[in-house]
Amino acid sequence: MARIGPDLRGAAFLNPNGLRDRLFFPLAILLAAALVALAISPALGKNPTGPVTGDGVNYDRIQIEGDYLHKVYAGGDAITKVQRGPDGREQLLIQALMGVLDETPELGPHFRLAADIEQQFSGRTVRVIVRAKPAPDRGATQMQINYSAGRVGESGWKVFDLKPDFSDFVFDVKVPLIEGDQGFDYVAIRPVVPEKSRAILVERITIERLQ
Repeated sequence: MARIGPDLRGAAFLNPNGLRDRLFFPLAILLAAALVALAISPALGKNPTGPVTGDGVNYDRIQIEGDYLHKVYAGGDAITKVQRGPDGREQLLIQALMGVLDETPELGPHFRLAADIEQQFSGRTVRVIVRAKPAPDRGATQMQINYSAGRVGESGWKVFDLKPDFSDFVFDVKVPLIEGDQGFDYVAIRPVVPEKSRAILVERITIERLQ
């Protein structure tokens, strides 16, 4: 049978435009995937920041350790740094010079507890447990801890004698009732600095709501 018109078999392979189309779309998909990966890559491995929050269900025990130690606010002229210890666990270094830290808890090294925790702790007794030790360089012999509910009250500075190895230091505080708008509660931790500079290492902060 006679063929009418040109033979189009294999035209896609002979047509330069067809070849470009077959290369263009896979390349476009790869480029789009690369752009998405580039956009989200800064968030990958990014350390958590901001106030400490609860899970919305269980507020009997709030624990700050590991990557969540990055949520510390240095405050004042203190130096804070999260580093890995010999056992691979994160440790929070808190270092300060003599006379640079304000007595107000939230103006020095501290963790902010978000409004959901403030609501759950309001009017309740909580137990604060800080696991800490002196830093290897310029290690402090004492540290201070303060649980503050802002303008409605605080525990006051509790002073503890540090031990050579990580140890738990504990105190209980009756959290004042919320007055007015909700805000933040604070757990402030600092070395006692009698001269020059002193530093401590903090491995974990635990806050238990007592029944």
